[in-house]
Amino acid sequence: MEPINLADVESFTDTLVDILIQDEQGGDQAAAVRKTIKKAQYCPDKTHIRFYFDHFYFLAVPLTCKVNLSDEAWSAFDTDSGLTYTLKKVQVF
Repeated sequence: MEPINLADVESFTDTLVDILIQDEQGGDQAAAVRKTIKKAQYCPDKTHIRFYFDHFYFLAVPLTCKVNLSDEAWSAFDTDSGLTYTLKKVQVF
């Protein structure tokens, strides 16, 4: 499987997003977290993509995920863990 393409997530950089992490069983879910994605890059061993919120904190998503992409949302399903990682752009008025 191809690694997650950084070019596919460039439109989410410097954008306010809601971040959701859900399991496939639909059990108790954490609330969405609203953050600005400052940058995205591959981790040093090229197993994950990192979405940085500042110079230190990031969310790491495995590159083996199956990805769905639209103009407003990016989601990746990890078959190993059963987790879906979703970034949804927030409409700011």
